[in-house]
Amino acid sequence: MELYTPVLALALLAAGFAVFSVVMSTAVGPRRYNRAQSDAYECGIEPTPRAIGGGRFPVKYYTIAMTFIIFDVEIMFLVPWAVHFDALGWFGLLAVFLFLFNITLAYAYEWRRGGLDWD
Repeated sequence: MELYTPVLALALLAAGFAVFSVVMSTAVGPRRYNRAQSDAYECGIEPTPRAIGGGRFPVKYYTIAMTFIIFDVEIMFLVPWAVHFDALGWFGLLAVFLFLFNITLAYAYEWRRGGLDWD
């Protein structure tokens, strides 16, 4: 049991910090509410009955999300490869070249679609 004592202590500390943060935010935080903040999916903008532009939903949000996912996935796969580069040999090199080719295709697609133009 003594091996688990530090783990349990850390779990109790984390739980205590979480409870303390929630209690303090409700006790000290601002209490200014309005109708827009109470609505579902609140973003501070008054909801409209239909989308601007006649019902078409802008895809700019999705291209920004796709850019984030591409960057995130690329970094998370390249860091372990860079750490164990010597042990992987030619198979690891080929796998990374195929991975980078795939990521490059995704970048080219998004660039062509205008996802990198910040209007």
